[in-house]
Amino acid sequence: MLVSSGSRSAALAACAALLLATAACGEDAGEDPVTTQVRLYGTDGNMQNSFVNEFSERSGLLDGMKGTTPLTPLSEEFKERLRSVNPRLSDYLYAAETYDAVAISALAAQLAGSTAPADIAKQINGVTNTGQRCDTIEQCLEIARDGGDIEYRGISITRGGFTEAGEPSTASYATLHFGQDEQLDNGKTEFLGAGDESAASTAAPPRAKRESNAVNRESGAPLKLGELLPRTGDLALAYPPMAAGAELALREINEAGGVLGEPVEWVKGDDGTSPTVAKATVAKHIQDEVHVIIGAGASGVSRAVLPDVVAAGLILFSPSNTDAGLSTIDDGGLYFRTAPSDLLQGRALADVMLRDGADKIVLVARKDSYGEGLQEHVRAELERAGHGADRVKLLTYEPPADADAPPVDFSAGAAEIKEYDADGVLIIGFAESAQVIEAIVAAGVELRH
Repeated sequence: MLVSSGSRSAALAACAALLLATAACGEDAGEDPVTTQVRLYGTDGNMQNSFVNEFSERSGLLDGMKGTTPLTPLSEEFKERLRSVNPRLSDYLYAAETYDAVAISALAAQLAGSTAPADIAKQINGVTNTGQRCDTIEQCLEIARDGGDIEYRGISITRGGFTEAGEPSTASYATLHFGQDEQLDNGKTEFLGAGDESAASTAAPPRAKRESNAVNRESGAPLKLGELLPRTGDLALAYPPMAAGAELALREINEAGGVLGEPVEWVKGDDGTSPTVAKATVAKHIQDEVHVIIGAGASGVSRAVLPDVVAAGLILFSPSNTDAGLSTIDDGGLYFRTAPSDLLQGRALADVMLRDGADKIVLVARKDSYGEGLQEHVRAELERAGHGADRVKLLTYEPPADADAPPVDFSAGAAEIKEYDADGVLIIGFAESAQVIEAIVAAGVELRH
């Protein structure tokens, strides 16, 4: 527990242990009011085991922090398959979504009998809807090669298929808790479903082409997938599970015979959690004639590169974009995602905080489409539950422009939180949000553990 020092700190600590709600302990202690303890909350960008490595020192700041993330209950068998790719894997965030993005792209190309992005795009929603159900890449490829319609139910796509907007109609969220060792306590993880299966698309895709030597020769195979994942930058802490999911799917596709008679190719690339880095990677992918780009990691980065991708006639397929505004963005029918919209996560986060009894809540967000978008959805859900503007405060911070940028300076915002006397603070950010938490503590805010 982080307690400010003072001449009577020992006495006050003893009093707090006995009477947390009292304002005084004897005559002397009456001079100092009891400090409100603040519970920390996080989101998918920082609720990971690797987040602890972003702090200047291991000081127990994450003990008791809780939050939500899009996460499907993963079987031990799937985790073992991921660890066969990366034995040191400690997190699984977006591993399933990345696996499914690669799998769906491959299946759509096989059904289309073509590697042309426009042909693949017309099949993607249909891969997840109104066909013969199949649960593995191998099984689905077998049906697709025979010209059959499929309904893929993989790792993250388990209930409803894609909507007309090219995103999941249903999702699973996990409520996560950091324990005393500053690692996620899996024993406390809770899962809840969200979304509506009736929102899934019912539009019939073009008729599948049965595989033949002639079809394969004219298809443009091999299918090339371009990586646009956060190898570096503030979202790099999420890269290991995403990379493992992509590599596992690619391996299983090619072990099952590949697509259109050829092994699928993976062209590496970094989005850098930076529009500048990502744009350079996209330009390289266009030059290398990839067909589908898997990424970007951050919603704001996808927004920045999408015009370039669409102008080149390629597909952008993200496993981790959650910005709700991307559902209606002008994408020419070429943008898809396996991650659910933050409209759903906003409800989950508000529910977690309200169940804890949080009364005065501060919502801190990185200033980009992901941070401010999710912040607004949480605010709206809190307001719907009766928490008006008098009990909710909104703050933002500028995220670093690149890896060489100076650390986030959140001292002014931290002082506002201290003065506001909040009892709940939600941090919506990536790796850099560790600096925000350190600033809040440096301002004298006492965290609840």
